[in-house]
Amino acid sequence: MKILALDTSTEACSVALLNGAELHSRYVVQPRKHAALILPMLEEVLTEAGMILGDLDALAFGCGPGSFTGVRIATATAQGVAASVNLTVIPVSSLAAIAQRAVDEKGTEKIACAIDARMGEVYWGCYRQNNEGVVELEGTECVIAPQAVPVPQGSGWTGAGTGWSAYEESLILRMGPALLDLNAGLLPNAAALAKLAAVDFQQGKTVSAGKALPVYLRNQVARKPI
Repeated sequence: MKILALDTSTEACSVALLNGAELHSRYVVQPRKHAALILPMLEEVLTEAGMILGDLDALAFGCGPGSFTGVRIATATAQGVAASVNLTVIPVSSLAAIAQRAVDEKGTEKIACAIDARMGEVYWGCYRQNNEGVVELEGTECVIAPQAVPVPQGSGWTGAGTGWSAYEESLILRMGPALLDLNAGLLPNAAALAKLAAVDFQQGKTVSAGKALPVYLRNQVARKPI
């Protein structure tokens, strides 16, 4: 299975190529430079792996939620690249990618993910690691005020994502004794995204390039001036 994954939904810009157990990846944190970086990074991992786009089985992308501009860049790139060689596409939640990264790098089992959504809100989603080491969503993802996030059942949860640094006090107070640890600096990366995409690919959760759409969660993209 050969999957090329990309993510630009937050401050990080990343690309990964998963070929069985072999992984080639690039990851940088350079806000506002994603549009210029993403295609060269794609070319780098393909060259490193000795592959071309036509060798791939699918292309995965971080479909959001996250930065509106970043999510649009990822979506447009995925649509364009996939359409150019008729690749199937796998949209993957940016919150899920944060959770999977926490599992892969920290061995975390329960992750309460929050991305700063601005306007006094966070993008929120809680995930548990399953027996295969892959995260699964508990409940639903939502955009919500930090003091009103749905608290997951049980204890031992780790908070992850930029929402925790932006609204640390409110989220800690809301989670109460359910919160065990905090990793506010964790951002989604394409390596974690590729792992999730591989599972989705095996389950047939793919779309055509034209149906690869962003997930904003919030309908109100911008406020009108008062």
